[in-house]
Amino acid sequence: MRAALYMRVSLDDGRQTVENQRQQLAEFCSSMGWRVVAEFQDQKSGKSLDRPGFKKMMTAASRREFDVLVFWSLDRLTRSGVLDVLNVFQQLKTWGVGYRSLQESYLDSLGPFSDVIVSLLATLAKIEREKIRERTLAGLARAKRQGKTLGRPVKSDDFKLVTKVQKLRREGKSLRAIASETETAVNTVRKLLAAS
Repeated sequence: MRAALYMRVSLDDGRQTVENQRQQLAEFCSSMGWRVVAEFQDQKSGKSLDRPGFKKMMTAASRREFDVLVFWSLDRLTRSGVLDVLNVFQQLKTWGVGYRSLQESYLDSLGPFSDVIVSLLATLAKIEREKIRERTLAGLARAKRQGKTLGRPVKSDDFKLVTKVQKLRREGKSLRAIASETETAVNTVRKLLAAS
């Protein structure tokens, strides 16, 4: 059987690598008697399917360049939610391509309960992503309470704009009126005033 490996890490900063995944996936395929004919990888968050390696893998699957897709675990394949996971697996099935997770041996396209298990694991992956989001929002709220300026720093090199915003504010104009007159966003006006 021709196998394709899919590997993913979240960051492209040199600290994370797919090598551990590659080695163990290759060993697993060898033990199954499967021949690895393709490898696909991404260094990007799994919350979206818009990843170059993932897209190449799906294109190769549509051309039947391999028979089974092997990945480390469901969260390495995607964290984008139940619907996306089920769509991916259904598409692979339509093309006649199987799938197998190394860490979740019960997540096998040949297993009788694979659809139920896929739904459960995909839900758990999405819940985990939501927890990360909640922690991020809590951290931002704490930083805001501490008086830290959030968001992208304002470019202060536009001296004319800063001067005009300050002048209009001294004249008693509202942030919205200043934004309208200077053709900038209200948040930009607010940041310019806070930085001056």
